[in-house]
Amino acid sequence: MTEDIDPQYDQAVSAIHNRLFFRVFQVGNTLERQATRELGVTPVQWSVLGALSRPKVSEGMPFSELAEYLVVSRQNLDGVLKRLEADGHVRRIPDPADRRAKLVLLTPPGRTFWNELVPKIYEFYRQSLDGFRFDDKVSFVHFLNRLNDGMKAVDLSKGVAQPSK
Repeated sequence: MTEDIDPQYDQAVSAIHNRLFFRVFQVGNTLERQATRELGVTPVQWSVLGALSRPKVSEGMPFSELAEYLVVSRQNLDGVLKRLEADGHVRRIPDPADRRAKLVLLTPPGRTFWNELVPKIYEFYRQSLDGFRFDDKVSFVHFLNRLNDGMKAVDLSKGVAQPSK
């Protein structure tokens, strides 16, 4: 009877797909928990600080570009920025090129905080990836990029394939 089932619904393949996405979910939650506990920042805060620490955005980065770069919603980014602003790490200023837009920039205390955080982040990476060979890490990045590209291409408005009868 299994030959009647559409290959997209093969139970073994579907089980692997489900397990992969569940593991991605778990990894994200573990990152959230461990980063907050060990580094004192959430992964989104860490990503914002890292993005703003790059030399090419030393004068600030447009809010919308930052949201796009981090692949987060504007609402989520706004909440994270409010916390980082309250801590004195970032500031929003009017964009000189477009006064309606805002630039987000790392403050001097934010840069100091980031510079103190970086060695801890690298140790976090080292311990997390202990046991991975260099080639494993390169392959892992490759596969994560492929997964991310695949998810970006998902378009369920085209309909959902139905199993053959």
